[in-house]
Amino acid sequence: MILMACIWAATARAQDDPDPRLVRAADEVALAYVVTGDAEVDRASEAGLRGLSQVLTQRTTIEPGAPLGIDLDRDDLSLLTFLYWPVTEAQPSPTPQAYVRLNHFLKSGGVILFDTRDGDIAGLGGPDGSAALQRLAAPLDIPQLAPIPADHVLTRSFYLLHDFPGRYQGREVWAEAPRAGAEAAEGVPFRNLNDGVSPVIIGGNSWAEAWAVDDNGLPIYSMGAGFEAEEGREMAYRFGVNLIMYVLTGNYKSDQVHVPALLERLRSEEVLR
Repeated sequence: MILMACIWAATARAQDDPDPRLVRAADEVALAYVVTGDAEVDRASEAGLRGLSQVLTQRTTIEPGAPLGIDLDRDDLSLLTFLYWPVTEAQPSPTPQAYVRLNHFLKSGGVILFDTRDGDIAGLGGPDGSAALQRLAAPLDIPQLAPIPADHVLTRSFYLLHDFPGRYQGREVWAEAPRAGAEAAEGVPFRNLNDGVSPVIIGGNSWAEAWAVDDNGLPIYSMGAGFEAEEGREMAYRFGVNLIMYVLTGNYKSDQVHVPALLERLRSEEVLR
């Protein structure tokens, strides 16, 4: 009886101890991806986030650690901020307990990038074009979504962008819809959209494949030929940088674009006095 009590106590302590992998990921701001069970897709996710992490280290003050694969049915998400979720037809739906953790993750500031990876298929409209996406996302508490507008903070959180390309481009990318009545203030080029951060972003541009590099830092997947291909890969990296800056800094840039108008208003009020 005493032996059983000791075993139970040791198990309880082990369960209470945070997973060292997740602690390391939180400490190093490592980017995480959902393990789908498809070996090729999972390799692309790991290589893609590795490539994006290298670009972030080279161009920003963010220096992510090695990417982390997440088993949704097992891993605690509370130490994570960003989760790349490639959608495949064959991946099983997470357990009810996993969805509880996922919904808590979204409500506590986490962001999921769903990538249906079907941007090369024409004719799909809306973020629900994939039956697998509908199945996987149905139990999540997702706000109303809308195509990302041209004045969303994602278009300027680091680089100025007009599109969000990956290996494919031209398809709409969806995020939390702006509040009704959100309008740009006088003298300000951008509306104050999404005061926080959209918990979910959905697209099909196969971003991980565009970012993916091998152990030597060389691109793994083709994006065409010549200068156009390299330009496309560069724009994909820029979207990735904007995305992670948006995830980590929220509406900081959205607030910044209002500064000139606020200063001008203060100067006008000072003159009137």
